[in-house]
Amino acid sequence: MVATPLTNEKDLVLKINAGDQSAFSTLYKFYYPFVSKFVLGYVMSPEIADDITQEIFIKIWENRNTLNEIRCFRAYLFVMVRNYTLNMLKATARKEAGMAEIIRHYQELRIDNSEEILSLEYQQFLDKTLASLPSRSREVFNLCRSQAKNYNEAGLELGISRNAVKNHMVYSMKVLKKSAERAFGISLGVWLSLFFLSY
Repeated sequence: MVATPLTNEKDLVLKINAGDQSAFSTLYKFYYPFVSKFVLGYVMSPEIADDITQEIFIKIWENRNTLNEIRCFRAYLFVMVRNYTLNMLKATARKEAGMAEIIRHYQELRIDNSEEILSLEYQQFLDKTLASLPSRSREVFNLCRSQAKNYNEAGLELGISRNAVKNHMVYSMKVLKKSAERAFGISLGVWLSLFFLSY
């Protein structure tokens, strides 16, 4: 994240520390493009980078009473952006097992009559999306979801490594995430944990 500091940056930081929203707005507008670009380098998604960048600046405002202790705001911001982004990635990666479990057992859920239409619509969407996957990714997804095999078991059956199985699942979940957003308008937050999966 490269940015020349504002000429009056120290004054702005002190004003923000005192609760000056106008000073915060000036700092926000100046640093936002640099922060967003830096985060994008980690998450590879403009929408998610925008969400994380917004959250970072919200944190700065919420913790403004500590800004007077900071000698160099630019250095502080760089460290904060890096740490917050990495922590976000780690937190969402930990949800992988849980989200995979939900998908794997989707067909086992008991639904009442009022939900049957929505269930059918989602199942048709799921089948159509899976049919668009490369054959190997589809095989891996079906083994892990329908047959409840773990990555090691699926890898042995297909003659590929555990990491290869995981990579196919990561790819499949990314496709599902994007397709669901287009088809159902599901909010980004709901699918965030499907998008950020560790490699």
